[in-house]
Amino acid sequence: MWEDFKKFALKGNVLDLAVAVVIGAAFGKVVSSLVEDIIMPVVGILVGGISVENWSYTFNDVVLNYGLFIQSIIDFFIIAFSIFMVIRLFTKMKRKKDVPAEEEPEVLDKTQEILLEIRDLLGKEKKEL
Repeated sequence: MWEDFKKFALKGNVLDLAVAVVIGAAFGKVVSSLVEDIIMPVVGILVGGISVENWSYTFNDVVLNYGLFIQSIIDFFIIAFSIFMVIRLFTKMKRKKDVPAEEEPEVLDKTQEILLEIRDLLGKEKKEL
């Protein structure tokens, strides 16, 4: 069982996944800071200093903090858009790297075409003999 676990745990895919999770967590912190510390204050200024986080509704003794929920939704869309843009950037860079330069078709003059035909005919005769 221990050998099977070592094989599983040390596979390349598992290690890649672990690295991706750690980088993803760090990226999530960066994007969360971007949203909380830069984007939302600017949005607050643009909408006249209104803070969505403080919106709440009190019913009897129950407080519904729907502003925090709305803030979480806004954070989600900003984070999702940021991740989309990073992935799109990497995909474009990979496409540019993977696409080989297209070769122009070789243009043959009449003499070259005739020589190619002769070569092909001689090749056919050799095969028949």
